[in-house]
Order: sequence, then structure tokens, then C-alpha cells
Amino acid sequence: MKRNKYILLGAVALGLGLTSCSDYLNVDRYFRDQQSTERIFSDKDYTLQWLSFCYSRLQGDNLEVGHSDVCPFNFSDDQVFNERGDRFAKFKRGEYLNSTGGQNAWKWSYDGIYQASILLNELHENQDLTPEEVTDVRGQARFLRAYFYWMLLRKFGPIPILPPEGADYTKSYDELAYPRNTYDECVQFITSELEIAATELFEKRDNLNIARPTKGAALAVRAKVFLYAASPLVNGNTEMADFTNKDGKQLIPQEYNEEKWAKAAAAARDMIDYSEASGLYKLYTFERRPVSTDEAYPTTIEPPYHEEYSNKPFPEGWANIDPFESYRSIFNGDIYAAENQELIFTRGTNGDSNDLKTDNTMVDFVKHQLPGTFGGYNVHGITLKQSEAYDMADGKPFSKEYYTLWKGKFTNDENKDEHKYDHVKNNVWWGYTNREPRFYASVAFNGAIWNALSIKEEGGKDSRNKQIWYYRGATDGRINGSDNWCITGIGIMKYVNPNDCAKWGGSIYQKVEPTLRYADILLMYAEALNNISEGAHYQIASWDGNQTYDISRDKEQMRRGVKPVRMRAGVPDYSDEIYENPKKFFEKIVHERQIEFFAETQRFYDLRRWKIVEEHESEQIYGCNTLMNEEYKDMYYLPVRVAELQTSFSRKQYFWPISFDELKRNKNLSQAPGWQYYD
Repeated sequence: MKRNKYILLGAVALGLGLTSCSDYLNVDRYFRDQQSTERIFSDKDYTLQWLSFCYSRLQGDNLEVGHSDVCPFNFSDDQVFNERGDRFAKFKRGEYLNSTGGQNAWKWSYDGIYQASILLNELHENQDLTPEEVTDVRGQARFLRAYFYWMLLRKFGPIPILPPEGADYTKSYDELAYPRNTYDECVQFITSELEIAATELFEKRDNLNIARPTKGAALAVRAKVFLYAASPLVNGNTEMADFTNKDGKQLIPQEYNEEKWAKAAAAARDMIDYSEASGLYKLYTFERRPVSTDEAYPTTIEPPYHEEYSNKPFPEGWANIDPFESYRSIFNGDIYAAENQELIFTRGTNGDSNDLKTDNTMVDFVKHQLPGTFGGYNVHGITLKQSEAYDMADGKPFSKEYYTLWKGKFTNDENKDEHKYDHVKNNVWWGYTNREPRFYASVAFNGAIWNALSIKEEGGKDSRNKQIWYYRGATDGRINGSDNWCITGIGIMKYVNPNDCAKWGGSIYQKVEPTLRYADILLMYAEALNNISEGAHYQIASWDGNQTYDISRDKEQMRRGVKPVRMRAGVPDYSDEIYENPKKFFEKIVHERQIEFFAETQRFYDLRRWKIVEEHESEQIYGCNTLMNEEYKDMYYLPVRVAELQTSFSRKQYFWPISFDELKRNKNLSQAPGWQYYD
């Protein structure tokens, strides 16, 4: 006999249907009447409204790419924010228990988990949805439930897994007090749910539904979960022996298990093989542009000649692509999300100001990067460390010796032929010339061009295609008594479209959050294989059991993951010596992920899962000498410690703390190591 529970219907979407990728995120409006689940889940509109509530909980503090109000994790040792006093310093010192942004992530995730569980238990048939649509809706709910658990696991460490049928919130708080599950138990539940979701979800979405998950999204997230489970933070980490439940149950595995890396490699291989067989996912590339029609879309710059790669088409080389445009276009809104085959999962354009206290869209994120000249807040900056991480055009590393070697050397009409691998204008410091293409798509160096092509008003037309300077005394330079200046003297160009401008009648292009990209899967595959001992072989079944992979540290399979990313970037692949040395290859993976996923909230978690965060985030932050005006520009580029951006790291910062309110509510919930318990 079917249960006829009465529950509060989650939310009303604005024109949800199965069409809009933005409307279904705008759902934080509640029904006031109680309705039976039988009525709700036999009606198309009510069912989709219920599902839309689950999607709404991906907003706010659960966003993964955005500005510091909701995404402080987007700021590791690579990116800084300069706004509202000492917020950055407090975040870096770990002073965020019950105070800093991010506290709603726990509550909102469990809201979504609960709602998704009810839908999964109650939706079996629907008078308005076809059987295929019912299966897909269930797949979406299952994916979302698993994804909420994944976000919680990555941020808080081991978390309570609620009964799959959903917790009964008619019971008392004491009866609902669930302890944390072990990390491995969490991984097992999440990955098994994603395997089921992969059989339920549609394979492809159109542009209006691009923020809904697909089969590929389920397989990709599954691979990500396995990769984290294999990483040093939670794979035989005896330093986390004290992360326990109140009954003493250890939550982090204390014995290292290499087979976890093999499972991670097999899961990434699942996604790679599926992508190649279906043709649905691949690295995005832009064809070589032989002639420029606009300064904002310049003629393709060919990387320095390489006998192996310069004459071969992608992915064996870069002869037929524009590496700069291939990377830039992924993020800046120039291509529709549905046309970007690299994009596996996205939140769409992120939060809506009608739902949340602040506007958290990708447009608002870009506004934090735009110089004040173009109506931006000018408060996000790149650390000197990140700027130096980008290689030279020939793939060789940037050297600190260049600060001395190139002191006083700036671009001009006479030395144009000496910097053939960029479109840098005159009066720019030489250290910003001849860098790899991803540098120019990501870094707003002093003297970079901001196009602002959307300017309409007559008074601003002379500001199109304008060089912006961060020297003291310049319009966008250091401002005493204000937060609205780039505190490291190096700005951010990633996500900025050539049209973006927030004044003079201009506008900022809509763009979507790059939550999970195919490049990530490729680099994950190579990283996992690198951690297999030489000579070891593991037989791992594919996600659907249709085949068995022989997983080993195979150099050519590792190259299968890394080489396409390097070719798309227009830089040479690694030598055999690097591929054959696990330590050197790991160092290259760390570097490659730092560059490829800059400002995508990857590095914060990467450094932690690798257990190398202390050596990176405890370093002091350096930038340019923003006290220097243009008259003393030689001194501007000499590295200085940014006193306002003190940083440190302690063990407690591996995992986010649980708020006092939640600890008081759940008597069986233990706090993460190093953090204060409310009593």
C-alpha cells in the first residue's frame, strides 16, 4: 500500500518546464499549503518544481566558481581579494568558524539531499511525463543528491549519509542525530549512486538545459570522487588518526591502499573511452585565425617552432589551432555552453539577485575583476607566484633572474621583433612578453589591453581597446583609503570577454561556471596512473561491468592524458625523462593544474588532497611594488611582500568546521580536528 505522507512542497520555479537552464535555479519561493506526495508526483509541474528546489541548493555558498563572498575557496596561493577590511587575512588564518562566508553549505546541501530523496522514493509514474522523462528526472535527482554529498565530503571531510529513503523530519532532533560515516563509506555511497544515475540521465542537453547533468557528468564526478579518495589526505593519513566520531570510530583510512589510485584511473578511463566513443566530450579548440578583423580577436600567434608539434594538427600538434583563443573562449562567453564539448557540468550563469542577498552571477564575478575605468570593483588580483608560474612561449619556466636581467627593459617600436609571441603593446615590462598563450588569456598585467567593445555612450568610446595601468597615481592604481584597487598590481583577465564593460552603456557578457571540464578528466587520468608502482598491475572493472581494465603505470596512457592539454595550450609535451620519473611527473602535474585550472576553485582543494598545502599556503604573498608611480616604474616590478595579505596555514584548515548551531542540533556529530566544539 502506497504511503500518503503530507509534506511541504519545496519551491515554485518560474516557467520551469524542461526548458530553461536559468529559471529552474530561481526557485526559492515556497508553497504555503501542504499537499500529498501522491498528488505532487503525479503532476508534471509540481514534480519539476520539486526538482527545481534541489537545483536551487547549488546556489549561494554551494557555488564553486565566483567572488569571495560565496567562493573563498577560489583564493588559494594564486588569487587574492582586497575588499572590506581584513576578510582575506581572516580566511587565510582560519578565522572563519561561525563568521566567514560558506556557513550555509551544510544546511543547503542537506536540504537538497532530503528533497532529492523524497523525489526518488515517490516518483514512479507521471501522467504528464513520458517514461523516459520520468527516468531522467529521477536521474537528475539522484545525481544532485550524490553531488551534494560530494561537495560536503570535499569540504567538511567525512559526513553523515542519511537513509536513502530520506530522514523523517517529523521526528525529534535527537532522533535525527546521525554521526559521520567513514570517508570510504561516503565514497562508496556517492560513486554507486552516480553509477545508477549514469544509466538514467540523458546523454546530451540543449543550451536551455545545459545546467542539468548528463550521463557524462555522472561518470566524470564519479572519477573525481575516486581521485580524491586515493589522494594522500585520506589514503593512509596517520596525521588524521584523531578525526573520529564520538565513539572513537576512525573516519580517515589509516593504511595506504595503492589500488585506490587504480580505481581512480579506471574511472577516468571510463569517461575518456565514453567521450571518444560517443563524440560528446573533447577539448575545445578554436581554428587558426590567419587574419585579424578586430584588435580584440587578433591574428593567431604561432608558438615557437618545434620540429615535432608545429607541423602536426591537434591533438598531435598545434598547427591548425589558435592556442590563445582556444583557451580564452572556454570561459568568456564567446561560445554557447552547449557548443562547448569540453564542458561536462556547469551551474549555468550561477546565482540570481532575486534569490540571494547578493548577486552571485558570473557577471558579478567578472565585475570584481574589471578595472574601475570600466565600472568594475577592481578588487581581485593574481599573486606574483601565479604570474611567475606561467611558462615562456617555448615552454621553459619563467626565471626569477628576469627581474634583474630585464630591469628597465620595456616594449617599444624598436624591439617589436624581439617579442613575436604576443600582442603586447608599448611601454610594457619585458617580463610580460613572450609568455605562453594561457598567460595572456588569464593575466591582466600592467599595461594589458582591455577591449570594452560594448561601450555605447559617446563619452566612453575613446576607452575601447585601452591599456590599463596599475601604477600609483594612475586611474586604476593604488588608492589610499579605498579597497577598490588591485593589491598585488597584477589583475585577472580570465572570464573577461572583449565586450565586457560596466559603464558608458556597456554590459558584461553572460558566461557559465566551468564546474567540470574534460581537461580535468585527462589530467586526473595521468595523475592516477603516475601513482601506480612500477611493474604493478590492477584488474579493475569498468563502471558498467562490460570490460576490465589492466591498470598500470603506462607512460603512453599518461601521455594520452597530458599531451592534448599541452598541445591545446601551445607548449611542448614533457620529455620521456619526466614521464619515467614519478616524482618529477607529479611536480609537473601540480604545475599543469595550477595553470590550466586557475580561478576555477581547484587549487584550494588540490593542495590539500596532495598534502602539500603547508609549503604553499603558508608562504607569504608577493606582488608588484604598488607604491611606485610611473616615474619610478623600474622599481614597480621588483617583488615585494604584500603586507596587507598576511597568510598562514595550520592543520585544522584541511577541513572546514561545522557551525556551533549544527553541533548543538546533532549531539552525535563530531567536529573536524583542530576546531573548537561549542561547549
